[in-house]
Amino acid sequence: MSSPVASVEVFTLTQPRKVPYLGALREGEVVNPNGYIVRKGNRTVYPTFDRSVLVRMVTEDGVVGWGETYGIVAPGAVAAIINDLLAGFVIGREASDPSAIYDDLYDMMRVRGYTGGFYVDALAALDIALWDIAGQEAGKSVREMLGGGREDFPAYVSGLPEKTLMARGELAKQWQDRGFDAFKFATPVADDGPAREMENLREVLGPQAKIAADMHWNQTPERALELIGEMAPFDPWFAEAPVWTEDIAGLETVSKGTDIPIAVGEEWRTHWDMLARIGRCRIAIVQPEMGHKGITNFIRIGALAAQNGIDVIPHATIGAGIFLAASLQAASTLPTLKGHEFQHSIFEPNRRLLSGDMDCREGRYHLPTGPGLGVRPSEAALSLLERI
Repeated sequence: MSSPVASVEVFTLTQPRKVPYLGALREGEVVNPNGYIVRKGNRTVYPTFDRSVLVRMVTEDGVVGWGETYGIVAPGAVAAIINDLLAGFVIGREASDPSAIYDDLYDMMRVRGYTGGFYVDALAALDIALWDIAGQEAGKSVREMLGGGREDFPAYVSGLPEKTLMARGELAKQWQDRGFDAFKFATPVADDGPAREMENLREVLGPQAKIAADMHWNQTPERALELIGEMAPFDPWFAEAPVWTEDIAGLETVSKGTDIPIAVGEEWRTHWDMLARIGRCRIAIVQPEMGHKGITNFIRIGALAAQNGIDVIPHATIGAGIFLAASLQAASTLPTLKGHEFQHSIFEPNRRLLSGDMDCREGRYHLPTGPGLGVRPSEAALSLLERI
């Protein structure tokens, strides 16, 4: 039986990093007073620490659901949207149909144009918590709530945060020796150029390894096609985010101008973002990010992918593991799932933040067991939470 939601609380969880995301600082990259840096290679701001926003939702019967979304920058924006606006429309609702609540909250601000950004990130956190509660109340995992799916599936190693070309190759080889056969590097920190990075990884990992390039939305269509063409002799698995996210015409040009598979979608918030592109662009792989989409839009994007013969390889962002668990639960049910990103530099050190048996080993993710998400913040994580 369902009981109404009684309370919604918002927290940040922040942890220091020894090495900033994407590796050591490059020349001209300076940490500002708030701990942020702008990467010269992609003109994007990152914190020098790890941070996400967590939501704790409790029903009148005492069932606790957890959600999580981005807190990389300006986490107060997400918290304010939840605390001032959304929580008041969730309290009193039953979690038995999370997607109906999601749609009601989304509709409230559509006319004002709030169909993305921080607003939908806030919705994602609430949506995940509602699905967690719904699963617990039904005595089923989210995977079972969505109709069932796989218990494990392939993972690819994402990011090689070392200072030199040779060191990045050695790091990839270490993961290959641990049973992983798929890898992705970031072109903005490929200091010798994407083609040389791809060539070195191919030499180190051999002809059977899958090697992808994350181009970080940072090229004109013409330059993207040049770089992809230079990498082509080394058999790229896919080229991710080749042009600015707003440039749908540019994505069309690139996707139709190369035979290398093009992967996009991490930054999208809803299935509407996908619908705006699939009619024009030759998208091979869609990469839904749970922290932006929530379970409701994640599975809608997966359904669109299946209808259009597009592979799904979800993105996995920096977080405490709550939205990663949600991503694995939902991804396992998708017909065209081919794998899932593995952020090894976050997953391994953050194991201590979760209670549950979610794992990634020998090249495969293994879903957590138990009702709902199958994971909970550990005592170590709870000690780090700051209410906001």
